[in-house]
Amino acid sequence: MQFFAKKIKNSQYYSLGGLKMFEKKYYEIKLESVGGMGANLCGKLLGELGAMYLGFDSQSFASYGSEKRGSPVKSFIRWSKEKININSPITNPDVLGVFYEHILTKKGSLNGISDKTVVVINTDKDPDYVSNHLKVRKIYTIDCTKLMMETKSRLNMIMFGAIIKAIGFVKLEDCEKLVKETIGKKYPNLLEVNLTGLRRGYFDVQMKEFDVPESYVHQEVKQKWGYENAPLGGINPQIGSSVVNELSATRDGYIPLFIPERCIQCVLCDITCPDMVFQFREGEYKGRKMMVNHGPDYHHCKGCMRCVEICPSEALVAGVEKEHQNALYGKRNFDLIVDELEYETQGASSWITSESFYEREKVDGGIR
Repeated sequence: MQFFAKKIKNSQYYSLGGLKMFEKKYYEIKLESVGGMGANLCGKLLGELGAMYLGFDSQSFASYGSEKRGSPVKSFIRWSKEKININSPITNPDVLGVFYEHILTKKGSLNGISDKTVVVINTDKDPDYVSNHLKVRKIYTIDCTKLMMETKSRLNMIMFGAIIKAIGFVKLEDCEKLVKETIGKKYPNLLEVNLTGLRRGYFDVQMKEFDVPESYVHQEVKQKWGYENAPLGGINPQIGSSVVNELSATRDGYIPLFIPERCIQCVLCDITCPDMVFQFREGEYKGRKMMVNHGPDYHHCKGCMRCVEICPSEALVAGVEKEHQNALYGKRNFDLIVDELEYETQGASSWITSESFYEREKVDGGIR
């Protein structure tokens, strides 16, 4: 899917800032995300911004699979003072926007970034912590999960604000006008919420500069097999919901918290779960020997929250993931020989789309 925004005649260039930043023919932005976070829309807004308010020839397109929530999404944006005559994915971005920090565990997500790449990342960590893993001169960090809960805004609006702050030559007022003309017309009831998220992203983002070797380029990660050397009849090693796939990269800030003393062993959670994460062992419930629910294996939980919605006894409540890091991986799949199992740091997702839980009251450390 592609979106093109053409340069508008008589548009004003920001010659004091923007044009000086073009050390090459194109100014390029790459967004790394997962389905459901709105990176595709954010990329379209950046494309329109370049054409309608910066006076550039502008191009925006996205790469994604079967439009599943949680599946990898990449969005590419190009701005140029001249006509854009290429249509290939961006390999050496000027700005890299990372919508979910766990996406960096996926192979190839850092391909092509150099010491000059400005990185904007959604994380609760500060730039100093991120710099231990990314060798770039400028790092911007923004805790989108926290701001989403405070403003009721969407993650992509907060990242949009943070990214335009990192670009450095874009006026916030122009971005506000763009949001009003696009999202405001389609969702007028959500306009003020989205504008609030945009402004908080712009003003709350943290930035720090670091000394790194010049011309430093992250080494490109390549698969052992590719389109050039894969044997005929070869297999896809990252199939569906393989048991070795670790699905944390598909969660968007919330996990189901299990409260054993409330569980009535109705197994509705197990029935609704698309990934069979709930673990059962022989035990006793109300004097009867039976298979007893011990809660989810978070390695395979994608955070769809269907179990929270269906649980009749509130034995499962929604919790903020970063507040429960120590308890996340204590329970492994009982049916596996886990001592010999290495989890892949990426995995498949499904078609599920669940609503957010921002307006629910807190219950036992979770959100009801």
